[in-house]
Amino acid sequence: MTVVAELSPCLEAVSSGSPASATAALAPVEPLLPVVGGTTTVPLVDGTQRVYANLDYAASAPALQAVADRVTEVLPLYASVHRGAGYLSQVSTALYESARQTIARFVDAREDDVAVVTRNTTDALNLLAGVIPAGGRVLVLDLEHHANLLPWLRTSDRHAHGHRTTILPIAATVAATLESLAAELAANPYALVTVSGASNVTGEALPVERVVEIAHAAGARVAVDGAQLVPHRGFSLAATGADYVAFSGHKTYAPFGAGALVGRRDWLDSGTPYLAGGGAVRDVRADRTVWQPAPARHEAGSPNVVGAIALAEACDALAALPAGALAAHESALRSRLVDGLEQVPGVQVVRIWPDADEPVGVVTFTVADHNPGLVAAYLAAEHGIGVRDGRFCAHPLLSRLGASEGAIRASVGVGTPSEAVDRLVGALHAYVADGPRSRYEVVDGCWAVVDDTRPLIEVHGLDHLAATAAAACGPALD
Repeated sequence: MTVVAELSPCLEAVSSGSPASATAALAPVEPLLPVVGGTTTVPLVDGTQRVYANLDYAASAPALQAVADRVTEVLPLYASVHRGAGYLSQVSTALYESARQTIARFVDAREDDVAVVTRNTTDALNLLAGVIPAGGRVLVLDLEHHANLLPWLRTSDRHAHGHRTTILPIAATVAATLESLAAELAANPYALVTVSGASNVTGEALPVERVVEIAHAAGARVAVDGAQLVPHRGFSLAATGADYVAFSGHKTYAPFGAGALVGRRDWLDSGTPYLAGGGAVRDVRADRTVWQPAPARHEAGSPNVVGAIALAEACDALAALPAGALAAHESALRSRLVDGLEQVPGVQVVRIWPDADEPVGVVTFTVADHNPGLVAAYLAAEHGIGVRDGRFCAHPLLSRLGASEGAIRASVGVGTPSEAVDRLVGALHAYVADGPRSRYEVVDGCWAVVDDTRPLIEVHGLDHLAATAAAACGPALD
């Protein structure tokens, strides 16, 4: 079912010159919003410096400058929340609860929806997995990120009542996948269908409104993994009819440790509290505990006040963009990137479905006969480009796409200029034509420059890149 783009001829807009010059002939695309570190330079192995080309937004997006400014503004006001009598405690409580309202408004929550502040999307979906009514069955597709797959597979291990989970294989087209989804829901009762709002591998997705229509007709609710969708296209619970959406601050230009689960109140009010501790209870005695309703029910302990405020500021900044600006910016960059990649000999752009709507700004590709980890290491060390390599915490999908050994992912966002995209395309042309200039070896499963002398910022006595390379890159096939 794998759909892979064919190599195409040189761009029609370029009548002469090398394929590498094709993207350079296009009009430049400037960042949509300023981000922290947008002009940061990094050392290359040849001793020079370059502005870092951050093409790894799908993993963690940089902080918006407006978010950093807001955090600086509120830090002097930081204090305990909800139970403090002091003035700053009252201010921090008001800031935290106001942030909750902003986060809910950003995803167009309905009047009776509730927003729980979590750590990230993974945290939010694990929370949701714990509040599904006893015996409720869950239906999930096999294209999901592990954050929207593993919580449903381990539910029976974590909760006494347990849930049966069915993993439905995707079909060769969006239309056929929707038909398969409808058939499964007609054949068996489910409490919840949980789907990705946009794949972290290809940026593609099933149409959420159609999934909701099919699921609701069968009596099932719908949860949306919005990690890649919310920051890149926005999302509306009210318009789509989805019951829940989960998303992460660190992918929404607020990397300060907060995320959110927003949706229907009833399951969250009656479900098992996510954490047992202070703030989640109304009364505790030796023989019984009376729990709070949501959201406090699932926010035991001191909450991440600054993280919530940062996420709310990012939501406001994105919401203030002109209608369509976010999609237009990413579409221009993504088209430029895909067109450029298709000019590089041996490069194949990975797609899931031929009939999917326009993806968000995530592009995964392979370079024939070349290890993706080596290519990524080369791009970083010799060109100052940050991409992701591996299996992107979506192992079943990568296997289905014929890339079980991994691939390379480039992703863009509001702070991405076209220069970063053009640099990637040019660097790949150079790699395919001439190979790396430096020598590379695998160290603890990760590719690294041999005898790399580039310095890192000193942290706990470590100030050499080679000393931390293995720890920094993590499992080679993550």
